[in-house]
Order: sequence, then structure tokens, then C-alpha cells
Amino acid sequence: MKNLKRILFKTMGVPMAALFMLTSFSACTPKENEVKEYTVAESNPINIGMSFDSFVIERWQRDRDVFVSTAKEMGAEVNVQNANGNIEEQKKQIQYFIEQNVDVIVIICIDADTLSEEVKRAKNVGIKVIAYDRIIRDADLDLYISFDNTTVGKQMGETLVNAGVGEGSNIVMIGGSLTDYNVPALEEGFIGVMEENKVNIADQTHCDGWKAEIASEYVYSNMDIISNADAIMCGNDNIASKVVAALSEQRLAGEIPVTGQDADLEACQRIVEGTQLMTVYKPVDDLAKKAAECAIKLARNEDIGAELTMNNGSFDVPYISLTPIPVTADNIDEVIINSGFHTKEDVYLNVTE
Repeated sequence: MKNLKRILFKTMGVPMAALFMLTSFSACTPKENEVKEYTVAESNPINIGMSFDSFVIERWQRDRDVFVSTAKEMGAEVNVQNANGNIEEQKKQIQYFIEQNVDVIVIICIDADTLSEEVKRAKNVGIKVIAYDRIIRDADLDLYISFDNTTVGKQMGETLVNAGVGEGSNIVMIGGSLTDYNVPALEEGFIGVMEENKVNIADQTHCDGWKAEIASEYVYSNMDIISNADAIMCGNDNIASKVVAALSEQRLAGEIPVTGQDADLEACQRIVEGTQLMTVYKPVDDLAKKAAECAIKLARNEDIGAELTMNNGSFDVPYISLTPIPVTADNIDEVIINSGFHTKEDVYLNVTE
């Protein structure tokens, strides 16, 4: 090859020889072109827009962090927006994602009945939409991923029954926001267990916008009902925190069993301290990871493997359901600590041996 090049320079002149060398170099290294093409493809990652209701509920911060880190590991970029409980702000965020031409929009909705038009606009321009943990009504969603909320309610009821709340007992229900369709599903499961065991629902109220202060105000204003209650069902751990605080002022904390869900750290601390009977642990790490994986598959037009569907009023939506776990003082070490969800030091922080 070297001798050939030397001859070419002498007989063909420099320009012709240079052309020969360039052609020879390109022909001998096809893999470099392949690498360049791959690099260009990777420089255009999948873009995901994620709109949260708010971060008032402790677990949403964990959902966000796990979802974002999982998506990034898989080569996607995530733009997280916080609507701070304002539905008009959430609509603006979804419109912004549409204008940015993201590949997928993930929504933790504030009001299940008010986002169908926004979803429709996104779908009309080819953007996939996921309802995360809260269904959106009458919307052509590509996926709804959540926990079985009817089972959450059943687990709350069954734990109370196992703790001695039985026939003739009085229960007070302080639920979450009714604009969240998980709430009616949860309450359906809970009331079903109460009816089976002939437990009386003495009173029922809801915390609009999941504002836990409404729960404490209810307790203060209805002490005649509360003092005769054999248990209080709270829609989540944040609501339970305000209820237990109000009960403490009346020296009733630990006397009236209280339920919750989400396995917030403070709820787990109350369980080992004896002021909250139980919480429902929903492995949000699993939920967030699965949702991130599905978002990327949807962006690539791949099968997400949803075997179930849920009707949201107008559409049968592909549905992935994860299983929740009831947690009491008896299994908190196994479920919460051994899984790494919270550390033993944090859970038992206020308990002296």
C-alpha cells in the first residue's frame, strides 16, 4: 500500500493521490459512520412532561424522585411541574407540554373531571398521556397506573375488625378529596367491610383538596361524635396526623384507633408509639419505576403489557394495578424497615427501650 501511494504521487500528482487516499480511508472505516449516526439518535432523548397536583402529600416527592431517576437512567428527560393544587395552573402546564411537543405527559390530577379536553388536545398531536395514581375521567388515556384503591379500603376495615372493632361499634370516616376518584373506590372497600361486620358509620366527612387542617377542625367541632367513636378512618396519613394531634389535646390519642395510608414516616412513628393503629404501604418506588418504564415504551410505540382495563366513563383505559400492603406494629419492621422504605432509626426515633 505504501509503495502504491508513492507511485501515485509521482505519476498522478498530489490532488489525484489525495483523492485516492480519502476514498480508501472512508471505505476502510464504515464503523465510524455508524457510531456518528447512533450518537445523533441519542442526542434527541425522549422528553416527558410530568404535572403534579402538589407536594403537600409527603409521598409525591418520593414518586417524583424515583420516576425522574429511572427515566434518566433509560435516556429520557423529565420536566416536572407543580400545580400547587390549582386546577387552572395544571391545565396551563399540560398546554405548555403540548407546545413543547413532548413525547409523553404524565399527570397526577387535581380534579378527575376537568382535564378531558387537555388530554384530547395532547392526543390530537400524537402525545401519549398517562394518568398516574389518579384516574382522569372521560379521557382517551394511554395508561392508568395505580394501586388497587378498593383493596386499600378493605385493608383499613379488616385491620380495624382484627383489632376488635365489631358489631355495634361506631366509626367516623374522614376521607380525602372527592375530586380524586381513588377516594370513592377506597370508601367503597372500607364500607363493605363495615357492613359485613355490622359496624355503624356514625359520621362521614371529606377534606377538600386533601387539606388535612379540615380534619382537625372537624374533630374540634364534633367532640360529641368523636368521643363516642370506636375508631376513625382517615383517608391518608397526612389527615391522620391532624386527627391524632387533635385527639392528643383531648387525651384520646391511642384510645381511639386511627387508620391511614401512604406509610409516611410520621405515620410509621405514630404506629410504633401507639397513637395510630395502621397505615397502608403502597410501594411507590415500584409504581414510579414501572410508570417511567411504560412512559418510555409508549414513546417508542412498544407494548406496555397492561393486561387490565378500567372504564373512566367514556373509554376502556389500559390499567396496571399494584398491590398495597397493610402495616401495623406487628409487621412494620418486615414491611417498612427491611424494604428500605424508612430506616429503623427514623421509625423508632421517639421510642425509648
